[in-house]
Amino acid sequence: MNDIKLIVTDMDGTFLNSEYEVSPDFPAIYQELKKRNILFVPASGRQMPGITQYFKDIEDEIGFIAENGGYVIYKNKELFADKLDHRFVSEIIKTIREIPGARAVLSAKSKAYYESDDEDFVNYFTRYYTENQKVPDLMDEVDDDAFKIAVYHSGGSEENLYPYLKHFANENLEVVISGQYWVDIMNRNINKGKALEIIQKKLNILPSETMAFGDYMNDAEMLRNSKFSFAMENAHPSVKNIAHFEAESNDNFGVVLAIEKYLHKKQDFKIVEK
Repeated sequence: MNDIKLIVTDMDGTFLNSEYEVSPDFPAIYQELKKRNILFVPASGRQMPGITQYFKDIEDEIGFIAENGGYVIYKNKELFADKLDHRFVSEIIKTIREIPGARAVLSAKSKAYYESDDEDFVNYFTRYYTENQKVPDLMDEVDDDAFKIAVYHSGGSEENLYPYLKHFANENLEVVISGQYWVDIMNRNINKGKALEIIQKKLNILPSETMAFGDYMNDAEMLRNSKFSFAMENAHPSVKNIAHFEAESNDNFGVVLAIEKYLHKKQDFKIVEK
């Protein structure tokens, strides 16, 4: 296996277990990565504060990819920030309101904005979007740079959201199933893979020197941009078709276990059948 210079990992369903916990072994693993000058980069559909809260002790040493690639930071310096045209925001929100059971979050640089009175939804989404604010109407323009609209449905995203929202892909937007209950809508060509490429180019790191972990379709481009791409055991089947290797499940902290195998040259990774 080539020497790895960069490790990038999705958060929910991948790096974090089902209780949204970090492996207790990660601090020691990170110190070994630091010793070997291997950059660690969490990558998520979450807003930036929803990711950095897990890495307060090392926040100024690593990189972060937030908003499914719409916002990229390296050692506390902004590398990239996207902005969604308000014209699209209004069109998308109008459509979401016509989908029974759908809930919307407008994710922006300072805060995530929502209009729903559904307490169960608010309690659920605020664990991902820690900086948030209720507004009377999401179709009103906010004084903040919006990265994406995250759409939630408790019955599942593939069946209850994507069929009604996929047509926005014809309007120069990305429509991606980002989790079991979520669909994210962003500007075209905004994804974790492009964000990873921004970091790779800045630091002169090749895909052949990159290890990546993911579990859902919003991780696809990121995995394709990494030679050592891992789908979690609990990953969506389509993600397993993209990745070259399989890591143990997120509840077994498979990301940390795979990194540990690499560090100790135990290269018995499970190759994913294509």
